[in-house]
Amino acid sequence: MMRDARSASSPRQWLAAHAVGQRRWLGLAAMAGVAVGVLTIIQMALLAWIVSRLLVVGDSLAALTWAFLSLIAVLVVRALCQWGQEVAGQEASLRIRDAIRGELLEHLAAMGPVRAGARHSGALANQLVEQVEALDGYFARFLPQLRLSVIVPLLILLVVVWLDWLAALFLLLSAPLIPLFMALVGMGAERLNREQFAAVSRLSGHFLDRVRGIATLQLFHQTREAGEEVHEAADRYRRLSMRTLRVAFLSSAVLEFFASVAIAVVAIYVGFGLLGYIEFGPADELTLFSGLLILLLAPEFFQPLRTLAQHYHDRAAALGAADGMLALLAEPVRRVEGSAALPSADERLVSLEGVTLSHPGRGRVLGPLSVEVAAGETLVVTGPSGAGKSALLQLLAGFVAPDEGARRTQAGLTFAWMDQRPVLIHGSLAENLRLAAPEASEADLQRALERAGLAELVASLPHGLETPLGERGSGLSGGQAQRLALARIFLSDASLVLLDEPTASLDEASEARVIESLTRLVEEGRSLVIATHHPALMAMASRRLELDAGAIKAQATGVPLHE
Repeated sequence: MMRDARSASSPRQWLAAHAVGQRRWLGLAAMAGVAVGVLTIIQMALLAWIVSRLLVVGDSLAALTWAFLSLIAVLVVRALCQWGQEVAGQEASLRIRDAIRGELLEHLAAMGPVRAGARHSGALANQLVEQVEALDGYFARFLPQLRLSVIVPLLILLVVVWLDWLAALFLLLSAPLIPLFMALVGMGAERLNREQFAAVSRLSGHFLDRVRGIATLQLFHQTREAGEEVHEAADRYRRLSMRTLRVAFLSSAVLEFFASVAIAVVAIYVGFGLLGYIEFGPADELTLFSGLLILLLAPEFFQPLRTLAQHYHDRAAALGAADGMLALLAEPVRRVEGSAALPSADERLVSLEGVTLSHPGRGRVLGPLSVEVAAGETLVVTGPSGAGKSALLQLLAGFVAPDEGARRTQAGLTFAWMDQRPVLIHGSLAENLRLAAPEASEADLQRALERAGLAELVASLPHGLETPLGERGSGLSGGQAQRLALARIFLSDASLVLLDEPTASLDEASEARVIESLTRLVEEGRSLVIATHHPALMAMASRRLELDAGAIKAQATGVPLHE
């Protein structure tokens, strides 16, 4: 199902492909809805029969006790069927939304952190949460109601034809007006919903950017201007939301008008027919029972169509959301194919063979080149800015797939990644450390901190490991943040450690402490690949590789490279 959904050429086909996987639950919802329709016909027939027996025949209430009990039973069963319809629709919707969210997450994982990182995290969060949830009404209510809007009116029409074919003709002529106006309104609503989802994605990213940069904004006294920008963006979204609601309310009013007019026409016909003013067709054969039943069924004839019209906005919202999600799924994903893993006994941990890498808008940034990383070695990659050092590390990590060539890794290889901006979350020191080892004990955390050179600092803090950190490590210096990230590496069992400019922007004292921690990693037998231009880190190399314009310029083992 997932492959079919991705190859769909339109949002409608994509949504339909996902609905196919939950045909059983959607079918149960439709069957329960049909049962509700049949029970409604029975309920109205019992009401008309009771009134007819009381007013025309003159039966007593006691004589009609069984009819009243039957009516109560029908109402109870009808309520149960309505509950079943709602439960089945919600179950189908929940399963489909879980599948779609999994599909999006799988695609983001396949894109890798580099290409997925090109998209704003606020917009991605909006797609994974808000846009996926916007599909709920479409699957839970609109799709089942789409079937019911055909089946239930047809059943009622057959009953009315049996009672009075002329009244049925009035209903039949007025019924197409509702779908016609639904289609006309739906085209505008779908466009507005696409614009609304795009606006909320931009608003999410805009707000998140301002929150992340609030310290800089305060330093430059721009907080008032930033607040006004957020207010203007939110106001644009408010106006767009009001336009969407205006269309929805207007469409409902128009549809209610046509349904009311049609019901009024049927009521006038029945009334004049019972009074004997209409002699055409079957009007003179109308009785209190048949006339009253036609009047009771007329609103129920239009009710499925009116309910469908109410949920038509869910359809427009789903199509608008699907359009944005298909744009994400259309992002190209390059996978490593046909490359066997290195045997576990091989001394190489990872091997790149004739690889090249290109980025959109930049062309080729790396290759063709071949690089191997052996167990226990420290490979230092040097070169000017833009030479391809970071791209090489991304290929080694598997964050991106090469355009050409192959990446091969030792079976069961685990690696750790650290750059000049380590990922630190809002939480305690212990929570940040356990990102690498969720089951680590407090003793494990303390040993990792000692190896990273942070044990004394943590011991001096009033709350120790429970000391709270802000977003991106707020509360720690640059050097302390790097050493906290190194402590996570000590906690992990990674045999390969990839470091991208780990000492950039650090003072000499902090740099020395980080290098001391890196030396401990080497002593533990871990392999290091370090992209840097700092002499102190270059001195750690057991092998050096120099890049220039994405190609290998020179390499040497244990000796300095000549410029």
